[in-house]
Amino acid sequence: MQSCSRMDFSWLTILPLLISLWSLAEASRCSVGELPLVRNISELHEDNYGRPGLSHITVAGSLAHGMKEVEVWLQTFAPGAHTPIHRHSCEEIFVVIKGSGTLYLSSNSHIKHPGKPQEILIFANSTFHIPVNDVHQIWNTNEDDDLQYLAIISRPPVKVFIYDDWFMPHTAARLKFPYYWDKECFQTEIKDEL
Repeated sequence: MQSCSRMDFSWLTILPLLISLWSLAEASRCSVGELPLVRNISELHEDNYGRPGLSHITVAGSLAHGMKEVEVWLQTFAPGAHTPIHRHSCEEIFVVIKGSGTLYLSSNSHIKHPGKPQEILIFANSTFHIPVNDVHQIWNTNEDDDLQYLAIISRPPVKVFIYDDWFMPHTAARLKFPYYWDKECFQTEIKDEL
């Protein structure tokens, strides 16, 4: 009889600890504590956020991990998948890991709408820079392989302005904030500086 009582006592003692550990595991995507020095990317949260053909991992984020100056994403696009036509008030650097595709870029932020974009081929081991507020879109135009890249943004969390097409006026672009992968960790209202 005593061993049964000890067992019940052990479970009663351990159960709150197990619940706490489970809660921490669930909340770890929004942990603003110090990032571990080394992490395995394959163990990080991956999602498509309702966008077919996308795989997104926030490697180091402002809302998810407390980063102040930069944010790093690993994104993979299936053949034919693409980002929306968009701009944001931060710089962005891309490092293409595998595959190929097309960057559409319009630097016409000083006129009423983006206008016809430049078409720039991107490929494995290439890198490119998107200046602040330049309207752009990335397509995986490779029919046979995924396009995968690291994206590094300044001034997180990202505030994205989405366009329906390249001739939509800048003033009509829709603000998407918090962005899909920041929604879960977003807790306070942040005013847009644009």
